[in-house]
Amino acid sequence: MKPKVLLIEDSTSLALLYQQYVKDEPYDLFHVETGQEAKAFIERNLPSLIILDLKLPDMEGEEILDWLNENQISTSVIIATAHGSVDLAVQLLNKGAKDFLEKPIKADRLKTSINLHLQRAKLENLVENIESKFDRQRFRGFIGSSIAMQGLYKIIDAVAPTSASVFIIGDSGTGKEVCANAIHDESRRADQPFVAINCGAIPKDLMESEIFGHVKGAFTGATNDRKGAATLANGGTLFLDELCEMELEMQKKLLRFLQTGTFTPLGASKEQKVDVRIICATNRDPLLEVEEGRFREDLYYRVHVVPIEMPPLRDRGNDILTLAKHFMQQYAKEDNKRFRTINKDAEILLKRYQWPGNVRQLQNIMRNIVVLNDDAQLKADHLPAQFHRSPKKSASNTIRPTAQVQALAVETESTHSVDLNHAPQNQGDSVTNKSIAIRPMWQIEREAIQQAIEYCDGNVINAAVLLELSPSTVYRKKQAWEAEDEQSFIE
Repeated sequence: MKPKVLLIEDSTSLALLYQQYVKDEPYDLFHVETGQEAKAFIERNLPSLIILDLKLPDMEGEEILDWLNENQISTSVIIATAHGSVDLAVQLLNKGAKDFLEKPIKADRLKTSINLHLQRAKLENLVENIESKFDRQRFRGFIGSSIAMQGLYKIIDAVAPTSASVFIIGDSGTGKEVCANAIHDESRRADQPFVAINCGAIPKDLMESEIFGHVKGAFTGATNDRKGAATLANGGTLFLDELCEMELEMQKKLLRFLQTGTFTPLGASKEQKVDVRIICATNRDPLLEVEEGRFREDLYYRVHVVPIEMPPLRDRGNDILTLAKHFMQQYAKEDNKRFRTINKDAEILLKRYQWPGNVRQLQNIMRNIVVLNDDAQLKADHLPAQFHRSPKKSASNTIRPTAQVQALAVETESTHSVDLNHAPQNQGDSVTNKSIAIRPMWQIEREAIQQAIEYCDGNVINAAVLLELSPSTVYRKKQAWEAEDEQSFIE
């Protein structure tokens, strides 16, 4: 069946024009004129996409968006707005609208936007359908049913019964130790010890003693024999977290231990042999560490038998909301608070955020919210300030934020500007040999904005994000330039 697109527009003439624009497109465009008609249509037959005019005869378009959020109706919404309502349209993006089109809407822009968001909605629905079919919502300390996590669970299932060394790679806060514990708990060694050592938290002078132990009198302060992690983990699993923080000399001793299974405690004369499974982890790029000479290549190949890459939280889709609800309800129960649910506005902000600190950061934020507030529902205004800023996206190095463009222009002006009335006439002088090309700031600004819009295939919102400007600012400047160009053409 063709996708259904609902146009909510009170102008019949505009609706007929838009229908003419898309008559040959692979979807059906339906038209209603009022908010009440729109609600009735959506309840009967949910469209894949809604084009929503902000000014309707019986209500504001914003009320329709609020109604969709309150009733948790999942569909994509594009705002259609006149020139004076750009600021409001930008605000509605924070309520879940996907894009906005400024009237008058051109045929190419309308068709491109509809096709783009229909494809995006199709992919999102496909991912949700796949995730809904997975049996494991939780697994050995993990919470989440996203595709990324299902892949991780399968790798753990495959590697756990073996004796192969595992190297877990991932950003801080992604759950590397939880992964190591899961491998141990699924292995034949599950009833034996699991011993974890954080190589980044132990002074280098104590590292050897921590791993291999020492005998009484081995060094100043060694008043008793002490078993190291290797001995304590005998028969089980030894987890070496942040392995790339280990000093090169200690890496050499660790390599020998991994190859032979034997070691000599500090101050002892007799070797000991143990049976341990090694799992390592790092938040660095281990190959880069090898190239930079900070990590032994032979040790890398010894521990890097089965690599596991932990997915960052920002790539885990709806797991973000599942984890947020879990932590919120857990802390609310502990502190006797009322928090039970998360409203739609807060969900949008939680999913849009990039989560540099991953699950650990999410856990900390939920703890902070529950401690400082008491409400039945977590709302957008409970979230910290960084959640309310425009999302940051990576960009080509050719796209600079406007502040950098201005700084570059100032630097150019201060470097090359000269007093032409008193410029030296000597042909050998470096100033007179330089090509002086100082342009007004408005030209540089216009070029930067136009370049960003072209780079983003005409999407003004994405261009504004890259330039670190408000979308409404970019729209106003773009409109002013177009009006000037049109006036110049007429003249």
